[in-house]
Amino acid sequence: MHFKLLIALVDDNKTDSVIDAARQAGATGATVINHARGEGVEKSATFFGLTLETQRDMLMFLVEEHLSRSILEKIAEVGDFDKGMETGIAFQIDVEDAVGVKHQVEKLTQVVEDEL
Repeated sequence: MHFKLLIALVDDNKTDSVIDAARQAGATGATVINHARGEGVEKSATFFGLTLETQRDMLMFLVEEHLSRSILEKIAEVGDFDKGMETGIAFQIDVEDAVGVKHQVEKLTQVVEDEL
């Protein structure tokens, strides 16, 4: 079984809804890194030397490759990524190898066979 790593950077108030949507689309879990910072096309505004920016969370999902695109699309939909600037982004990376995922393989085998 081959995996993809989906990484999503979302407003912290959308973290739970994005994780729930990813699970409904086939993700078996998530890792959340709170308080991520970043800049988009335009530099963040400052006020008396303090940067004004919304808090972001980085969500990571290790998912089976045949399910990855539909999960990615669901994440984008729930996160409202295409509704404007600074709403968030998500992307996927090929995973060459992974350990500690035996429980995922057992759970996903039938799901993937049904998809194919």
